Amino acid sequence: MNDHHGTFRASGGERLDQALSRALGISVARARRAILAGGVRVEGRRARKGERLSAGARVAVDWAEEPVLVEQPELPLRIAYEDGALAAVVKPAGWATHPLRPGETGTLANAVAARWPEGALASLAPREAGLCHRLDRETSGLVLVARRREVWLAVRALLSRGAVEKDYLALARGTPPSEGRTEAPIVARGIARPARTSWRTIDRRGDLALLAVRIETGVRWQIRAHLAALGFPLAGDPAFGGGPPPGLLDRHLLHAWKLALVHPVSGERLALAAPLPDDALVCLAELGLRGP
Repeated sequence: MNDHHGTFRASGGERLDQALSRALGISVARARRAILAGGVRVEGRRARKGERLSAGARVAVDWAEEPVLVEQPELPLRIAYEDGALAAVVKPAGWATHPLRPGETGTLANAVAARWPEGALASLAPREAGLCHRLDRETSGLVLVARRREVWLAVRALLSRGAVEKDYLALARGTPPSEGRTEAPIVARGIARPARTSWRTIDRRGDLALLAVRIETGVRWQIRAHLAALGFPLAGDPAFGGGPPPGLLDRHLLHAWKLALVHPVSGERLALAAPLPDDALVCLAELGLRGP
């Protein structure tokens, strides 16, 4: 980490982030991160984003900066939606959502940071690059990206109260009913968390079934755990009893297919969809399963 400590006096009329940039020899973006993190005080009070300094104002900095996320413009980024406040991208299977170690590359966040560097100021953890939620490494599909802190907080609030419709496509083993629903809690680290999952069967062939799954909560591994508990785990998910990968795939098939929410800025309903990746479509065709 880079530590920034010390005090200086403002020359007057200068915006705080610009004054910090000049005084500390850092970029304006990094100065804004320090302000948002609460590491800057003006005349003893916590600094406000965007404020202008009066002449002689005492500015104190006590900030340990998190490692900067590596921006990777060379990574392909598929954008499903974009405006000045919110975006949605399609995560490929095999990518982590965001890095877990300083300097880690090859994640969705690395690609997103190159496209919208302001996202590091939106999410509480800069390494998340404004991503509002996450998908497992082998799960593909839609992920929301906030470009401002207030938008990130608003989307997180929508997610926490189940106000974002989240629909997935899943290839399961076994013979699930044509439709169903479970509200069985999921226990992790000794804590039982409420979880609600519903599904309908799109097509089946032998012991494989393609499901449309909706989750009303966002518990980690929710779909994988619920389907396994019901007796039809994801094919190719050995951690939950799904056996070897199906067909030509080298992974399980779980895809964040659709998202719908009220836009936190415009107030309009936003409905997004991402088709299955090519390898999943080839797999379904090989297995003789009809897609959505």
